[in-house]
Amino acid sequence: MKKIFVTIALLLLTVSCSQKSENNPVENNVIDQVEPSVSSSLKSGRGQGNMVLDIYSELLKDDKNLQNLEQKIENINKETNVVISEYEKVIGKSDSFYIDAQQLTRSITDSLAKKEIERDIKFSSERYDLKTKKIKDLIVKINQNLSIIQDQYTIFKIRKALPEIEKYQNANPLKTDSLENFINKQNQLLNELKNVK
Repeated sequence: MKKIFVTIALLLLTVSCSQKSENNPVENNVIDQVEPSVSSSLKSGRGQGNMVLDIYSELLKDDKNLQNLEQKIENINKETNVVISEYEKVIGKSDSFYIDAQQLTRSITDSLAKKEIERDIKFSSERYDLKTKKIKDLIVKINQNLSIIQDQYTIFKIRKALPEIEKYQNANPLKTDSLENFINKQNQLLNELKNVK
């Protein structure tokens, strides 16, 4: 029985060593450079490794055009926040004023005076809404454009990474020889086990 276990252990060791030597990549490529960071993030339990983003980051390191594009996208994100924030601040304060004014009117006991001030608040609020309608529409358009830019950039990253994974796959062809050989060895061992008395 000990002989069988020793035989199995040696067999598994031989097969695993031969499989490793057969699966070495033919050439170094981007995938081989990102693989450790992905596997380490998976091992650490963070699970945040994204192969596409890791590949794109590797491509970014050596490509000035990609770096320039990345910088433009970062700049447009920052500029969007700066451009919109001033308008949103003013509009937000005005909206808060009208909400607070409406709440204060609830405490007015004179119904005639209450109706009059509610009408004034409503008139002022509607006038301001008309004044800021175009601005609000433009802010919506800016946010829509930003979303489209982000979508297109994500698509671009995936398209840049696709050839790299294909290069990796071509450099690491998965042949069935070692698997078939291993199955044959397993079958031989199974036959031996069946015939042992």
